[in-house]
Amino acid sequence: MSGLVDALVIVAVAVVVIARQFRASRIDSERRWWLLPAILAVVALREPGILDPHHHTASVLLLGAELLVGLATGAGWAWTTRIWAEQDGTVWSKSSMASAAVWGVGIGLRVGLFALGAAVGVHQDSSALLLGLAGTLLVRAGILAWRGQSRPASNRSGAYRESTARPAGKERV
Repeated sequence: MSGLVDALVIVAVAVVVIARQFRASRIDSERRWWLLPAILAVVALREPGILDPHHHTASVLLLGAELLVGLATGAGWAWTTRIWAEQDGTVWSKSSMASAAVWGVGIGLRVGLFALGAAVGVHQDSSALLLGLAGTLLVRAGILAWRGQSRPASNRSGAYRESTARPAGKERV
């Protein structure tokens, strides 16, 4: 894929995923929550320009930093997402304003890494960003699936209501 197409795919996936997370959605631990991140990782890894052959060490370090930022962003996003259970036992999630702040910090760090790479002359392909996004989504989905499954039965009471100030059974972040 060309760099422009990669960039458009990254932006489209990020917009869709972020927008969906600010609506209440059911956590289904039986669903293949790892599938989208796996597809994104395969697409990223099949591109030959993920590492700069002229600055191999620097590009490996930048890619490692990108992956760490992605994993940390995914973990932060998952832990700032509110989860609650309905009376029938279904578990739901919705990102909070703290989740938006995590995304903002993650994007800022990624921009900083790109600027650092540009300053030292490392050619950076969009595949690294795509791989970081895959890590973000994988960690977030995994932690949410784990949090949803590990909720004790006593915490699985009360329904979430948008109009209620403090819904019963909803975690506070």
